[in-house]
This record gives sequence, C-alpha cells and structure tokens, in this order.
Amino acid sequence: MARDSQAALVALNRFGFGARGGASGDFINAASDPCGFVKAELNRANVALLEMPGLSSTPALGKALFDYQFEIQQARNAATKSTATEAPPEPNVPHRNPSLASIAKEMAAKETMATSDAMQPNPPKPPPPPANVIQKTFRAEALARIQRASFAECGFVERLVVFWSNHFCISANKGGLARIWAGSFEREAIRPHVLGRFGDMLKAVEQHPAMLFFLDNQQSLGPDSRAGLNRNRGLNENLAREIMELHTLGVGGGYTQDDVTSLARVITGWTFAGRQGQLGPPGTFVFNANAHQPGPQRVMGKVYEPNGVAQGEAVLADIARHPSTAKFIATKFARHFVADDPPLGLVARLQDVFTRTDGDLKALATALLDSGEAWDAPLTKMRSPYEFLIASGRLLGRNPEDPSRYLGGLNVLGQPLWSPAGPNGFPDTSAAWAAPEGMKLRLDISAQIASRLGDGVDPRELLDLVAADAASPDTRRTIERAESRQQALALLLMSPEFQRR
Repeated sequence: MARDSQAALVALNRFGFGARGGASGDFINAASDPCGFVKAELNRANVALLEMPGLSSTPALGKALFDYQFEIQQARNAATKSTATEAPPEPNVPHRNPSLASIAKEMAAKETMATSDAMQPNPPKPPPPPANVIQKTFRAEALARIQRASFAECGFVERLVVFWSNHFCISANKGGLARIWAGSFEREAIRPHVLGRFGDMLKAVEQHPAMLFFLDNQQSLGPDSRAGLNRNRGLNENLAREIMELHTLGVGGGYTQDDVTSLARVITGWTFAGRQGQLGPPGTFVFNANAHQPGPQRVMGKVYEPNGVAQGEAVLADIARHPSTAKFIATKFARHFVADDPPLGLVARLQDVFTRTDGDLKALATALLDSGEAWDAPLTKMRSPYEFLIASGRLLGRNPEDPSRYLGGLNVLGQPLWSPAGPNGFPDTSAAWAAPEGMKLRLDISAQIASRLGDGVDPRELLDLVAADAASPDTRRTIERAESRQQALALLLMSPEFQRR
C-alpha cells in the first residue's frame, strides 16, 4: 500500500493539481492504477476545449474594443466642436486622433473619463468606463480556467494547457488588446492542439492576433513593400526572434541573426484587421500583401519562394520539424514535469518520440507517463503559485464563483495570470518559487485560507486525502500536535506533501 500511495501522490501532484476534497475518492482511484488514472484524461474527446456561455471569440472581443475606440473619437470630436462654437478662436493646432495602442493603454489603465462641465448645454455623453469591458472579459476568462482546473478529476490535460500557454506566452499587461484577448488566445490557439500536433499549435499561435499584437508584428513592414516604401518604415524582428529562440529551436539551436532577419521579412504582412475591416473582419488574422517583403528568402539554408502567407507557413512547418526544436521541447517538457535537471535518457526518448511522430503532443505526453523516470524521480519540484492555489481550492472542495481571491493570490505570489514579465514566460525551476520571501508569502496565504476555512475541516482527514500513508511521520506528527485546526490546516498547506510535485 505504501508503494501505491507514493505512486498516487506522484500521479496527483506531479501530473495533476492534487486530490479533491469531499467524497471524490481521487487518492484511492489514483492508488489503484496510478498511470492509468492520469492517462484516462488523454482519451476523453475534446477534453482540452473550453467553451462556456459568455466567452467570446477573439474577433468579437476585438470588435468591441474597436467600437469603443470609435465612440471615444466621436465623443471627443463632439466635445471639441461644442467648445469651438462657444469659445474665441484658438490658434490652429493639428488634432491627432488617438492610435489603437494609445486607446488600448487607456482602457487598461482603469481610468474613467472626466464628466463635462455641468454648465455646458447638452454635453456629449461619454462612453462607459473603458476598464469595465476589459476587466469583465478578463475575469470571466480567468474564472472559466480556474473552474476547469478545480473540477478536473486529475488535471493532467489542464497542466498541459498551462505548460503550453506559458511556452507560447503573451502578457496581458501589454495593453487593452492583450488583456481582452489573453483568455481567447489560450482557448483558440493552445487548447485545440495540446493533444494534437506541435506544428499546428505553432501556426495557430503565430497567426493569432494576440501574439501578433504582443510582439508588434502588425508594425513590421517589408522595407521594399509598398507600405514600407510609402511610410519609410521597416522590419520589427520581435516575433521572428521569439519564434526561433523561445518557441522552437531554442538558444544555440543552429540559427543566426541573418535567419532571424529573413524570417522577419517572411512574416511581414501577418497582422490583424482593424475596426474598419478593410482587410477582413475586424479582429481576425489577415495577410496584408502591401506590407509583405517581396521576393524569395533564405532561412537556415533553405530558400523559400514568394508565395504570400504560405511562404511563412512553410518556414514554420520546417522549423517545427527541426532536430533542435525536438530537443528543446523534450528538455523543457521533462524539466516541467520531472526535475529541474531532467534525466538525459528521458529527454532522449521524448525527443525521439517528438521526431518520429511529427510532433504528436499526445504521443509526447503518453511517452512521459510511460517512462520509469517520471515516476521514480523524487518529488523535488516546487508547485508554482497557480498550481498551489488551485490545489488548495481542490483540497478544500471550493466551488470558485469569483476569481478575485485567486487573481489576488497570484499577484501577491509573483505569477499574475497571463502576465509574465517577458516573452520567455514564468520560470519553471524550483529555485524561482522556493526563495525565502516567496515561501513567507505562501505561508501568509495559507494562514489566511486557514483562518477562513479551518474551523470547518479536519486537517488530519485532509492529510489522508492528500497523501494517505505516503505522508511522512514528521508531517503527520506536526499536524496532529498543532494548537488549533486553523494552525493545522496552514501547516498542511505548507507541508512537503502539498508543496512539492
């Protein structure tokens, strides 16, 4: 039984979000067949998809923002015109309409518009506070994600979603567009492919408006394109660089700066349609031929002939199959689930599976679960703040109806939802989350949870749900000797059996 309990602990913590409280029976089910318990999620149809009432598509959300932009312009123009009819003539100062980026930042800043002077006749009515639509959307997306993770039987597929979403990350802090699109980006570009092909996910990610906006590709113009010549502007290499460095080949993956520049030329014209819909429905991915650099391009030794958007798609398809990509993904995958320094044999087998199956991510996940190293390696990885908070809610049987506590906790613990500090995502090593200050903050949050909910639970029973007889004698003794249920619950939430995976 001890061996089965240890394997169950690995199944629930390493690959999932921990056992759920109440009468779920998660630990017993995991102990009876640890690997089968985790694998079961992989065979459920559409298990990764998240379709809930109230969650809108990226184009619909983009249109809402663009419409709001137009309302702001109209209101300001009306206010300017009204003022001009009553005030003495002023020097002619050219009026500059706000750009999309400035409107997006204005919306994200949560500022309300100042009301017109009360004495002004028929003052123009300002639009609703911009932060409301942005924050309402963000909170709805966050709640849907938190609920899915909270209710999943094991949570392995949701862990895969979190992994790939962090690998192909954007930051909601970029501005209003990024914030309103953060959830739809994950739902549309990540979730449909977590058990599909890596190449399909790569294409979906790089062509999603949220990624194009986050890495400024809508600003990139081919120097010799019609738009580039007319505007005297050129390339923005942000997206091309991150595709190679962070999304596929990795640092030292065999590419050069010339390859980055060539890829940047190849994907000029990859953008999204604006409010007026001149290139397509607002908020959708479009290829702007007028912004695309003409002619063939050489990337990593291969020449790609000019073929519109297909030129860039061909480059992505080849990079997705490159040996450096297979090694980079296999290493990162094993590091996330098994150890900061993953076993070399495991990495080699995952790399081989990735290559042989043409990037089949379900096969990659299955190979991980079938490996002995993934089950035998000690539980030394520290749960990320997101994993910690989700695991806490699951254990205590919480039904998330308001994302505020989760979002606030993530902010405090340094992992704000969908908002990493850079395009490399949140760190994935124990050292990043086990620093003394971070552990102190976890203790504070554990104490807050215990003060609210400790009276209604028996921490000794919860310990059996978490680890059964895989719990160490020290942990069991510490919880039994606690001075109160609140203290015992806080100690349980801070125990190695709960914090480590």
